[in-house]
Amino acid sequence: MQLSASHSVLAETFGPTTGTARRIKQAVLVVLGITLLAVAANIKVPVPGSPVLMNMGTFAVLTIGAAYGARLGLTTILGYMIIGALGFDIFQSSTADLNGIEYMMGGTGGYLVGYVMATVVLGALAQRGWDRSMVWMALAMLIGNVLLYVPGLLWLGQLYGWDKPILAWGLTPFLLGDALKLALAAVLLPLVWKLVGDARS
Repeated sequence: MQLSASHSVLAETFGPTTGTARRIKQAVLVVLGITLLAVAANIKVPVPGSPVLMNMGTFAVLTIGAAYGARLGLTTILGYMIIGALGFDIFQSSTADLNGIEYMMGGTGGYLVGYVMATVVLGALAQRGWDRSMVWMALAMLIGNVLLYVPGLLWLGQLYGWDKPILAWGLTPFLLGDALKLALAAVLLPLVWKLVGDARS
């Protein structure tokens, strides 16, 4: 596999590829992506001792980045952030009383920044063919998780103080779940590519 070459991402393998019809397809994909992010963020599991809940949002973010590519993925995640900033209850722990910018400046704020970074990087790696191999997709997901955690942990430290158990709050409780999500994505995306190839043959 030539990892430096430019490859199509999954979103480019179906439907129109030029003109107005392509723009309409992209708009539909953005809406679907935002909807998936909102649903995945609300599939959540409390983690004892941590102010941050474990959810499927990270899986959705990284998968959308890989499937959409850097540009369309960035448009989708920014659309999600804008809708959330306007006060709509689409984040994992937002409520009628805590939402919008106020919520985004809370404990998950750094992870939201990481969402944007990881989406773009996963999209860029997919455009180099990393999503077509289980090994490279697993590495891409690992990189994406690092990009999620670094700003997330830095923000928690600034917000609550570095004397608090930041790693115990925002990292260690989620490692097993993230490993499972990493493995799922590493199998799922290459499998989809195989199905696409079989359908074309």
